[in-house]
Amino acid sequence: MSTDRNIVLFDLFGVIARHQRPGALEMMAARCHAPTDAFTTAYWGCRPPYDAGQQSAPEYWTAVLCWLSLPVDADTIEELRLTDIDSWSRVDDQMVAYAQSLCDSAEVAMLSNIPSDHADAFLTAQPWLHNLDHVAFSGKIKAAKPAPAAFHHCVVAMRAAPTDFLFVDDREENVRAAQAMGMNGHVFTDRDELAAVINTWLPTRRPTWK
Repeated sequence: MSTDRNIVLFDLFGVIARHQRPGALEMMAARCHAPTDAFTTAYWGCRPPYDAGQQSAPEYWTAVLCWLSLPVDADTIEELRLTDIDSWSRVDDQMVAYAQSLCDSAEVAMLSNIPSDHADAFLTAQPWLHNLDHVAFSGKIKAAKPAPAAFHHCVVAMRAAPTDFLFVDDREENVRAAQAMGMNGHVFTDRDELAAVINTWLPTRRPTWK
């Protein structure tokens, strides 16, 4: 049953923030003296527990280096950690402005797969996040999309019903998972299409977007 609220729940990367900086994986692979393809496989293969808050940054990077049969040392881990955080630090300023404009006509929240230390850096660098009605980062809530627990967290934290939400993500599998929980969903492709969807979804006080 709906509580008659309008909550736009945004994904972060690929919607409001940019995907990983081009060349970042190559840079990290070079730091390890590893082939880029092998490094990329290890980077993503070890990632799920880190994203879900089940591993610390040192544990994650130790797993990556061990996957590659490389020496593990604290300096290398810290270099990789900082380079990785920087590689995910870019935002789309127009999407930031658009998300903020929605606060006049809806509640605005965020659900992102992001490790805990990345989340801390993002919150420091992007103070507008503190103005949202709720921010859920996977590394903090110990659940990552598309797991139902990630969406359930937002429902409980905001004391809302699933039908109160419009979830916006660039990954179809995440949108399908949100819809399976009872949320409305939209696969993000661009601002104009999203604005049209939201203007239709919101019953009153629609934001103006040009």
